[in-house]
Amino acid sequence: MSISVTSQKYDKILLFITLFLVFIGIVMVFSSTVDRSLNKFDITTFYISKHLIRVFIGFLAMVLGMVIDYNYLKRIAGPFIIFSILLLFLTKIIYLMNNGINSDPARWLNIGIFNIQTSDIARISVIIYLANYIDRKKDNIRDYVNGFLPPLLIICIIMLLIIIQPDFSTAAMIGFICIIMLFVGRARLIHLFGTGILGLILLIPIMLFRNYRTYRITSYLDGFFDLSKASHQLQQSFYSLGNGGINGVGLGSSTGKNLFLPEAHTDFILSIIGEEGGYISILIIITLYLCIFQRSIKISKLCTDTFGIMLCIGLSIQILSYAFLHAGVVTGLVPTTGVQIPLISFGGSGLIINLFSIGIILNISQNKNKIKRNWM
Repeated sequence: MSISVTSQKYDKILLFITLFLVFIGIVMVFSSTVDRSLNKFDITTFYISKHLIRVFIGFLAMVLGMVIDYNYLKRIAGPFIIFSILLLFLTKIIYLMNNGINSDPARWLNIGIFNIQTSDIARISVIIYLANYIDRKKDNIRDYVNGFLPPLLIICIIMLLIIIQPDFSTAAMIGFICIIMLFVGRARLIHLFGTGILGLILLIPIMLFRNYRTYRITSYLDGFFDLSKASHQLQQSFYSLGNGGINGVGLGSSTGKNLFLPEAHTDFILSIIGEEGGYISILIIITLYLCIFQRSIKISKLCTDTFGIMLCIGLSIQILSYAFLHAGVVTGLVPTTGVQIPLISFGGSGLIINLFSIGIILNISQNKNKIKRNWM
């Protein structure tokens, strides 16, 4: 018997799907912003030019994620999570100093080229930190005090800092991603269940503390049975989807994007895709996200170290959950919230972080070891 260990090339199918989704995003961002750009800036290319710059930066981030050994992330996991916490503090402090408490949410830091949404950086830092923690403490993760509790405290700090921005949906999504990672990391179900119940007890009053969040819940519940009582965004989203039907009205022919549907290039871009490309286009896009998840799970199954496995799972759950939440918002299955669809919506820090995440997964696929056994 001979045993050989071989290094595999990166997952070309995952790379192709990613490039295809980004291409769809470029086309649809241009289509959904032509009228908005012309109305606000007297040119049709204002938004698409900014988006292309961010796509370029995102591709550089993806290449960086592909060429640097993912195991290096173990070394920066601790400093990175501390940096993200400080960045969240800094965002709130600068906001209070410059705008006061009655201005827009304290979610962005301006770095000149574009605004960074610091919760995006916090999200990936939590995934990297938790993957590294599970790798180091996998033998103790079932112990509540010495294994389960320490990362939970870090996660709660991150979530609290994001909630006070305020950005409740991102905080909730981070909590969801971490619960999945801890479950896969073999944490005890009683610990996960108890944490989930306690989280709901604490988060529901926080969610209802802000009037706009309460309105989103009530308009969602009322609109579920009577569309006329739904929020304006959801009504316009339904009109766009209904207008598109199965086959769509054709690329560039949407009426919803003509300043009727708010945030047509970001939070509701899937509605414009459905209007112009029909329900078929939405089904194709959702299938592509499922394919990303499937390829990532396949990569994680072939990976030989816990850190790589947890990274694959955390990063792919991040992309899939945001895609499904976005789809749920535009179709009225979940209350309206400001969540962009990964790789497609008008870009910013979220686009760059998601492309960097794909680069890391491709890195893991390239560096995984496959053991071949030949029986003689």
